[in-house]
Amino acid sequence: MKKAIITSALPYANGEIHLGHVASTYLPADITTRFLKLNGVEAYYFCASDDFGTPILIQAEKENKTPEEYVAVWNKRDNEDFSAFGIKFDFFYRTSSPENIAFVQDVFKKLQSNGHIYEKEIIQFYCTTDKKFLPDRYVLGRCPYCKSEDQYSDLCEKCGRVPEEIEDPKCSICKNPPTKEKTRHYFFKLTNFVNELNQWLESNSNLQKDVKKYVQNWIKEGLVDWDITRDMSWGVPIPLDDAKGQVFYGWFDNHLAYISTAVKFLNDKGIDGKSFWNSANIYHFIGKDIVYHHYLFLPAMRIGIGKEFKLPDYVPTRGHLMLQSKKISKSRNWYIGLRDFLKIYRADYLRFYLALITPYSQDDLNFDWDEFASRINSELIGNIGNFVNRALGFTQKSLSGIVPNTSEFDEIDLDAKNKISNFSSDLAFLIQDNSLDKALKKILEFSAHFNQYFQKKEPWKTGPGSNNCVFISVNAVRSLAISLHPFLPESSQQIWEQLGLTGNVSDQSWSSMSELAIKEGHKIGSVTPLFAKIEASDIEIHKAKLGK
Repeated sequence: MKKAIITSALPYANGEIHLGHVASTYLPADITTRFLKLNGVEAYYFCASDDFGTPILIQAEKENKTPEEYVAVWNKRDNEDFSAFGIKFDFFYRTSSPENIAFVQDVFKKLQSNGHIYEKEIIQFYCTTDKKFLPDRYVLGRCPYCKSEDQYSDLCEKCGRVPEEIEDPKCSICKNPPTKEKTRHYFFKLTNFVNELNQWLESNSNLQKDVKKYVQNWIKEGLVDWDITRDMSWGVPIPLDDAKGQVFYGWFDNHLAYISTAVKFLNDKGIDGKSFWNSANIYHFIGKDIVYHHYLFLPAMRIGIGKEFKLPDYVPTRGHLMLQSKKISKSRNWYIGLRDFLKIYRADYLRFYLALITPYSQDDLNFDWDEFASRINSELIGNIGNFVNRALGFTQKSLSGIVPNTSEFDEIDLDAKNKISNFSSDLAFLIQDNSLDKALKKILEFSAHFNQYFQKKEPWKTGPGSNNCVFISVNAVRSLAISLHPFLPESSQQIWEQLGLTGNVSDQSWSSMSELAIKEGHKIGSVTPLFAKIEASDIEIHKAKLGK
């Protein structure tokens, strides 16, 4: 397809973005979007702040702000932090937008008229100390499935399941056991969709096999109808007269913002948003902790409104980021804020390292300060930076920056030329397969090959074939600039400018990286080292700050 819509799991508007957030969802989505655009796909990357929920309501009260004022601060802050990291959304919106509220209410009405909603009296946790019903994130207890302690009542972060009822519950505010009180809630009949969900899972070959398998096992074990309302004031109001004082559960409305955000942006551009959605490849990038929501609730709701908006084609799912082999914890100061990191090192250093260590799997990955420094110094600087500076620096110093005339290529030249010719298709296969780490390693292999090529040909000796080496090497640098754009947008543009090329590398076509597009007589630009070495003494300082 020549159209695509890409989304990432929505950041909760209640705290800063840290490295764990960007590794599994935002960076892979951004890389994929940039790749698709280079391939001529009309691709749009959408996201929004997740604005509703009890934690936001309580924190807003503490800061003497309205919930609207509070989430506006984090919406702006998150968007700024993402931009500083090179995450280029086409549109960053919010779940509290009038468009999303109207869309959520419309979806509910359609689900209700299609027989997928019912109301029933339930017993809800109530804190007599805090005098309030306790929505999900304010009840902690033991998961009834895997028996992990200190899990939220709406999601076990250990096994990924949504508990029917948490065991040994406690109020997360005052730590006292809650009582149970009667209330009436609306439920979504998830059990209506067993056959359709199985059919979608079976027919969609783009879904990860391991994820698909355990979602199918959840379905076999028996689905449970989903409580979609909460007794609180901050959320999307339920559009029924007898539901005053209740709102939709955040997970009912937030993934609908993928659609409402996309449709608003496209409609505002004069494009029929709904038609575009249904004629595009749909990607939802997520972390493994929200598989249940994206593989069960999300498709079931779209099926329930008659597939008015198509189901996702891809749901790339990746594991959690550990920090120095320990779980990230803000309360223990065992985390690194994205904004803080970018004050120390440039965004492309972090993008390079995270892309390199993040596989297309649910396996957890680990940010290690020493490995970060080693990978930057040896692979980004010692390999890519070295080749670019070597090829362009030699051309500048020895040939006045002019790409020389060539003679007949020898066997080594032809092998190098073939590497360039095959480069775009070799890389495209890996990125289309979501194997972004393998694609970046392929780029490193390409650069390493040309470092060796330059060394073998020894153009500084000005022997036969020296001009061929310079000509091919400068073109290989151009290939690197285009291939690196999805991964390292800032650095790739710097390489482009050092080549003396005009415009933006982002405007090039992906396949053109396999052309010898720089011709004899071209004058390259000014050449300076792209990257600066990371010092071991600085790394020790960063490590010492953790946990304090």
